[in-house]
Amino acid sequence: MSTAQRAKAKRPRTFDEARAMASSSSELGWWVFMRISGMLLVPLAFIHLWANNMAFNAGEIDFAYVVARLQQPGVRIFNSFLLLFAMLHGVNGLRYSIEDYVRRPERRFLWKMILFTVAGIIFIFGVMTLWAFTYEEMGSAVRALGSE
Repeated sequence: MSTAQRAKAKRPRTFDEARAMASSSSELGWWVFMRISGMLLVPLAFIHLWANNMAFNAGEIDFAYVVARLQQPGVRIFNSFLLLFAMLHGVNGLRYSIEDYVRRPERRFLWKMILFTVAGIIFIFGVMTLWAFTYEEMGSAVRALGSE
């Protein structure tokens, strides 16, 4: 049996298998989260694509359209959840890869801290972009940059 086959054979497929293999309850929680967030991300992504590309002609999207959409609280909440689930799902997947491929504990810790720091910064900037700005002011600032 090859290394890839052995690794695949060890992966838990059910909750009971995952509970038996988990080294901690938090690991089990992340295992469950990955399954749930993966199932939620598919419809969230398709709804996002449909709302932005099929319900409205994507060739006619301009700044005014984006401002109108992002001023709606429902769109902001939806996009916040999409960002949250995508970031956590992706970061957790990268954390698994770091666990698998970085052998030395010091380097593993360093890579995880870099990953969590960068992910946190990206998430904060993403949420700030969705919630903290008024898009009319942002548009005025962008237009002022273009006139220089």
